[in-house]
Amino acid sequence: MAPLGDARRVVVKIGSALLVDRDSGALREGWLASLVEDVAGLRGQGVDVVLVSSGSIALGRALLGLPARALSLEQSQAAAAVGQIRLAGAYEAALARHDIRAAQVLVTLEDSENRRRYLNSRATLDQLLRLGVVPIVNENDTVATDEIRYGDNDRLAAQVAVTAGADVLVLLSDVDGLYTANPQIDPSARHIPQVEGITPAIMAMAGDAGSGLSKGGMKTKVMAARTATAGGCAMAITRGDVDHPLAALAQGARATWFAAQGTPQQKRKAWIAAMKPRGRVIVDAGAAQALGRGSSLLPAGVSAVDGAFGRGDPVELADETGRVLGQGLTRYDAADAKRIAGLRSDQIEDALGYASRGPLIHRDDMAI
Repeated sequence: MAPLGDARRVVVKIGSALLVDRDSGALREGWLASLVEDVAGLRGQGVDVVLVSSGSIALGRALLGLPARALSLEQSQAAAAVGQIRLAGAYEAALARHDIRAAQVLVTLEDSENRRRYLNSRATLDQLLRLGVVPIVNENDTVATDEIRYGDNDRLAAQVAVTAGADVLVLLSDVDGLYTANPQIDPSARHIPQVEGITPAIMAMAGDAGSGLSKGGMKTKVMAARTATAGGCAMAITRGDVDHPLAALAQGARATWFAAQGTPQQKRKAWIAAMKPRGRVIVDAGAAQALGRGSSLLPAGVSAVDGAFGRGDPVELADETGRVLGQGLTRYDAADAKRIAGLRSDQIEDALGYASRGPLIHRDDMAI
């Protein structure tokens, strides 16, 4: 199973141990150049790519001359603030050699747990990818405290993959996949090329030990696989400590592939359909037909708005006879939705006093 070449959107997680030299604390610029060349190759095939990259604290530690021992929260945040500039600049320069623009996206755990922030993150990533940009995502270590942290970039990468609607998540590691036991201490350990589902037996095979610069071990990777595959995203664990790791994976390099449970679109729509609606939007006959064809809901097709809901909340969709059509996540709160109901797109800014956010409910945020 090697779906990388068939993917529409790929998220790649890069750990500190791959990006930063363990002894000197310097960026491994040659390795980064080879990775970016792979990214450019995927982009040339029409594949969207998002990079989830560690490295800011490791780079900042070296630049500030901080000790090799564990850092305090304040030291880590200071190191991240310094290292993030170096990291973003390195990605920007490497991608620019291939005429690709980079964007920096910093997130915390709250951004995926809060529905409004989640929708904002999703919309931003989608817009960047539509503009041909490669987003570089990292945890916002300069402000994140323990209660709002992902804690490891394996978990972050899985959430980014689900948020972005990715087909494939690739975790670049210092191992070539999951084994039945730790191969460093058990010579009889067998490599597992494919996992169809995350069972207790699979979880039991995962160890906890991480490498010197990274926080994640195999257990965090399998937990990431559980999140990603449940969201319809296949995931691979493969060696990243080689030049051109993505090209190698596409050509059949040894890896463990975790099978997706459905597609990202199916999983997202099932998630939306299972929510408890906070209000109701009545649509006219023309809009009802358009929704059945897979269109977004424009304010012009709205007859009435009921309930008290906020932006990003789920609302029920019904036609003028009361027949329930489905539900979706609204881009406007109830008060603004009522103000723009029945208006053409070019009338919305005058009614609200700010630029239109587009459809009342986008088709990607709708389960009909």
